[in-house]
Amino acid sequence: MTRFLDVRLDPVGGTLAASVAIQQGTNSNNYQSMDKTQLLSDIRGRNVLIATHGFHVDRANGIACLSNWEGLLDLAPPSVFVGLLWPGDSIWAHGLDYPEEPKVANEAGRNLIAPFLDCNFGDAASISFASHSLGARVVLETIANMRLAVRRLTLMAGAIDDNCLNTEFAAAAGNIGAISVLASPKDEVLSALFPLGNLIGGIIAEGHPWWHAALGHSGPSTPMPGNLKIPLQIPSVWEYGHHNYLQVDPPPSPAIPAQEAEVPPEGSPLPAGGATGWQEAWSAAFCSKRFL
Repeated sequence: MTRFLDVRLDPVGGTLAASVAIQQGTNSNNYQSMDKTQLLSDIRGRNVLIATHGFHVDRANGIACLSNWEGLLDLAPPSVFVGLLWPGDSIWAHGLDYPEEPKVANEAGRNLIAPFLDCNFGDAASISFASHSLGARVVLETIANMRLAVRRLTLMAGAIDDNCLNTEFAAAAGNIGAISVLASPKDEVLSALFPLGNLIGGIIAEGHPWWHAALGHSGPSTPMPGNLKIPLQIPSVWEYGHHNYLQVDPPPSPAIPAQEAEVPPEGSPLPAGGATGWQEAWSAAFCSKRFL
């Protein structure tokens, strides 16, 4: 069963919990407490990948998409996957860059996850992160407040300003071994709702000095960090949408080998022949390759 760090107070909506809960399961029906001693034993001497979901995801959906994604990963041993659940559905305002939801993401990373990892994950061989959507802010805020080093970071469909790696989180980015970004020009959420959220927040139009596109739509603004691995822009002909990265489908057959999962040139054919489930299988294979 998938291991989880859970900082939710409620199954749906609600605020942050007072502490990090250690859980395990593959769905909401078998989700249960996990012994902390067992988790610490599982991560000792291993390369740990901690992955989290984005906004508007309740606990049941977070468990389902992250446990499904774990099954699609092909991480080089010795490695351990840990899912991270946070109340990304506590606020929903049909726009992303508004004051309250990023505040929840920041508090989750700064006040709960970072100190928990510093206190408990010191015996891991390494710590890496992967995120989807607004989960980018959760993991970046975590990294910014950790003492432990971070080996790899993969930001998928980042619902965060495209300049975050050279402004707000520049110091955190500099303390990561390697950073990967996946961005799609066909991301219907980040192309429409992210600018709307900026407008709600008082940013009036493109060209205004406070206006920024989303990291997960157009990729990072320049100057890009020296530890950023490219390419990063998913071909537009793939029609790769915001929810494709962690969607839950039967896996395609055959599976997508991690060694083949790179961002190809524009016009490239769909992975796995476009079989159902190719999108999340490809994002998992990409993350597995960049985890090396």
